[in-house]
Amino acid sequence: MFARTQRLLLRPVWPEDADALFAGINDAGIVYNLARAPWPYTLDDARSFAARAQDPHFPHFLLTRPGDAGQTLIGSCGLGETEGEPELGYWIARDHWGQGYATEAARAVIANAWMIGHKRLVASHYIDNPASGGVLRRLGFTPTGVIRPRFSAGRGYAAMAKEYTLESDVADIERPLAA
Repeated sequence: MFARTQRLLLRPVWPEDADALFAGINDAGIVYNLARAPWPYTLDDARSFAARAQDPHFPHFLLTRPGDAGQTLIGSCGLGETEGEPELGYWIARDHWGQGYATEAARAVIANAWMIGHKRLVASHYIDNPASGGVLRRLGFTPTGVIRPRFSAGRGYAAMAKEYTLESDVADIERPLAA
């Protein structure tokens, strides 16, 4: 599955992406804000992630710039499954922080989620990562009022995370794709 936004090409992860994936995510400031990625993040971790089969109900994408043959890795965005619900997740390589890429990519992933048939998405962010909360609010996610410990493989412990939901019947999927 592929998606295109104004500035991004969202495409599957391929085994040959392992080196670029490793270079983009191998940063404690990124991995500590993710639930499933370990720290230290190794090239073998990148190879394993790049070799995973795509689940058509929970697609995951690498974010690249169209026209540069995928040479510039911006980050990753996709759906996972948490407690039986589809969960939006994303990370952006440090060189690309603050440019609206997470919001732009997530809008495309959300539109795909509705087309796949998901009716509700969940998301969360660690409370020491308020920038991610800003992304979720810009996307229309609503805080549930729940803040609870969530394990982070990168941190090696459960840190407090704020939870959000987005319902397809209230999502504004007609918004422009630009951040």
